[in-house]
Amino acid sequence: MRSVVTGIGVSPGRAVGPAVRMPDAVAEPPAGRRLPPGADTQAAAELVARSADAVRDELDAAAGAAEGDAAALLHATAAMAADPSLVADAQQRVRDQHLVPERAVWEAADAVSAQLEALGGYLAERVRDVVDVRDRLVAHLTGQPAPGVPVRAEPYVLVAQDLAPALTATLDPQRVLAVVTAAGGPTSHTAILARSRGIPAVVAAPGVLDLAEGTVLLVDGAAGTVTADPSPDAVQRVRALAGAVRAFDGEGRTADGHRVDLLANVGDPAEAQGAADAGAQGVGLFRTEFAFLGRTQAPDVEEQTAAYGRVLAAFAGRKVVVRTLDAGADKPLPFLHAAPETNPALGVRGLRVAQERPDVLEDQLTAIARAAAAHPATTTWVMAPMVATVDEAEHFVAACARHGLTTAGIMVEVPSAALLAGPMLAHAHFASIGTNDLTQYTMAADRLLGAVAGLSDPWQPAVLRLVEATALGGAAQARPVGVCGEAAADPALAVVLVGLGVTSLSMTPRALPDVAAVLGATDLATCRVLARRAADASSAADARAAVRAGLPVLAELGL
Repeated sequence: MRSVVTGIGVSPGRAVGPAVRMPDAVAEPPAGRRLPPGADTQAAAELVARSADAVRDELDAAAGAAEGDAAALLHATAAMAADPSLVADAQQRVRDQHLVPERAVWEAADAVSAQLEALGGYLAERVRDVVDVRDRLVAHLTGQPAPGVPVRAEPYVLVAQDLAPALTATLDPQRVLAVVTAAGGPTSHTAILARSRGIPAVVAAPGVLDLAEGTVLLVDGAAGTVTADPSPDAVQRVRALAGAVRAFDGEGRTADGHRVDLLANVGDPAEAQGAADAGAQGVGLFRTEFAFLGRTQAPDVEEQTAAYGRVLAAFAGRKVVVRTLDAGADKPLPFLHAAPETNPALGVRGLRVAQERPDVLEDQLTAIARAAAAHPATTTWVMAPMVATVDEAEHFVAACARHGLTTAGIMVEVPSAALLAGPMLAHAHFASIGTNDLTQYTMAADRLLGAVAGLSDPWQPAVLRLVEATALGGAAQARPVGVCGEAAADPALAVVLVGLGVTSLSMTPRALPDVAAVLGATDLATCRVLARRAADASSAADARAAVRAGLPVLAELGL
């Protein structure tokens, strides 16, 4: 019987295949299971350390075969597998309580999870990673297969309660046609990684768990729907479009020739050449956190200069927008944040770090300036994250100028920056809207918390009105305003953003052809009409529905 489950579409595209459920998690070792009398507790404790090293090595090896966000997340999970506190706690339980190693690991992981949950915010979201590591360790200690996606003879739609980042990062698009989860949100790691791998995905769709394994599902990753037992005609249309290959010719424009720069988000130098080969007109967001993560101290100027230079070299003749360190919140750095914060999303993050550690920003600007000087064929812009006041914008621009960086901009991630875009852009040379955080702060909804996933939607009319306010502020100062958040990768939402006055869109390189195709089939007047409908809608769902109804090209392209 045909039925439709509705969730939140987070990675556009349509796919059809049989539903395959994620296997059950590794079973909890029985409570109180202890080593036999006279057993060598020290040897048993050493098994924990060896298993942690093995799991870390497996994850690091997978990270070495991945790129960008996927590689970073795998490396981060690998580091957690070898976390000294987790390993030491488990070993102590083996020695003191004579617990078998797998039970000791389970209880130690529970203790770490409880500590993270008590801290709240981003750290509470890391509990899922702790559970993933716990299961991998227990599996290794007991000789079970490591947790992973199912292996089937034919491609399928993966259905799960949720997916750990380490699993999502290793999904094979040839094997996993689409992903549907009962939990998660639009800006969760699962959503971001699915987009980067070009896998259609729907999250926050609890009803999908009621569907029987093997049920044929039609997943629409843009509309956020999962249709069980779709009609043969619908299946044929999806499969016919699945074989179509679109390419980006390197020039973003609407149907009537209005220019819209289509740029790439790059999170690691290893991604740069692939983004350039995909035709990106430049880099709209070069995240520099990769150079700082997993370190006990900041990288020196020479190391940063070389790393940044690799990205600039790949985009000779084009533009690269370098974002200075966005530490804090979901990217805590121990050498910058000595004490946990009660609410890190509202704490010392982004540009605010420079107030406590001005040397970190100064070294970074020095490195960016040196890299730019070494690659004069590339146009290098710099922007600061988490700018909230006009004074902050003015001070950042002045700091860049002292280093010879003459095009300095701001990230618009908090409502204050959107509302004061005009005064800020009297100093800054451009603005780039980070829709993930702008949505989080506008809707007061943690972007990583599945319980408020319905609010964490960039289609929210309040968010769209702040995008419009930013664009108007830019126009008043004759300054460009781009979007570098995940919203730019949604072809339908890209139309709205252009209609609101955005001049460039930066996204995962995989999204470039789809966004270019939809913009190329839509004239600027239609973009503006649809943008108005979306901004004036009463809900995110109504905004999305109104725009999709006005874009028949989406159905034609299978988007």
